[in-house]
Amino acid sequence: MRAAYYDKLEGYKAIKLGDFPIPEINEEEVLVNVKAFSLNHLDVWVMEGKYPMEIPLPHIFASDGAGIVAKVGKNVKNVKEGDRVVIFSGLSCGVCEKCLSGKDNECNSFRPLGVLENGVSAEFVKVPAVNVFKIPENLSFEEAACIPITYITSWHSLVTRAGITQGDTVFIHGGGSGVGTALIQIAKLYNATVITTVGDDWKVDRCKQLGADFVINYKKEDFVEKVKDYTDGQLCDIVVDHIGAETFPKSLSCAKRGGKVITFGSTTGADTQVNLRYIFGKNLTIHGVYMGTKGEFAKILKLFPDKLKPVIDSVFDLNDVQKAYEKLLSRQFFGKIVVKV
Repeated sequence: MRAAYYDKLEGYKAIKLGDFPIPEINEEEVLVNVKAFSLNHLDVWVMEGKYPMEIPLPHIFASDGAGIVAKVGKNVKNVKEGDRVVIFSGLSCGVCEKCLSGKDNECNSFRPLGVLENGVSAEFVKVPAVNVFKIPENLSFEEAACIPITYITSWHSLVTRAGITQGDTVFIHGGGSGVGTALIQIAKLYNATVITTVGDDWKVDRCKQLGADFVINYKKEDFVEKVKDYTDGQLCDIVVDHIGAETFPKSLSCAKRGGKVITFGSTTGADTQVNLRYIFGKNLTIHGVYMGTKGEFAKILKLFPDKLKPVIDSVFDLNDVQKAYEKLLSRQFFGKIVVKV
């Protein structure tokens, strides 16, 4: 099978194209003929050697893919050959207390597909049958490939952890990113007032078209002061920071007393300083989020494409996979970047 891979951890420029054997599946697994996969910053973090575990080399990468079931193990009941499917990216043991209680993203062995195992940047990938879900009708492979990490993380953040309620005020960093577009859509399901940031003026109207009420160009304006202005000093019920060290201390300033702050990304670094008195003085709750659960994924799939709709910036051919990651790192995109296999 044809695959994009790397054999050294030197970033996206080390990606190559080559031939690999088609994976052999066991009785509980599914072989998927991948048609499209979407990019995540996680991919770059791993290929740059920043993941805290040893990555097997050569490595087929990427976590979020969709395609057609090519083969099923004899014990598989939930899908059959020929089904159009999307792959839930979170792998877990399936038998520990956390997994059995539906909190599989808290399993000690939980990890994204494409990190320690070969991922979806190939014509075929093998995955546990429990990680394969039928694609909702009227969604393309490219759209389905945008859903897994992006939407499950956004849902787990706002709904499960922050407990968003009708009419909340929600502040979201990076509204033009893949996860930003998902967060805006989910927040608007709860009639939230959404405030978001962008780094380019051309993204402002795009965010408003998705439902954002206020959009701040953080390169031109202080986002804390603008949040105070937009909320008449009341600040926000929920703040979602997936940027990291560069923004997190100021993000705390955007949360009202008793507010909730979500963190799940560190594209600007993971080490930061915060004033603990500020946290307990405002009764803030800080939630760390790492993806979400299979149960949540099954639930959110029901909302596509009528209530939620992936935003695709661009689609690249597998031959141009390096260009796709170059665009991801340029930040000159809106929504998700997809590669067709």
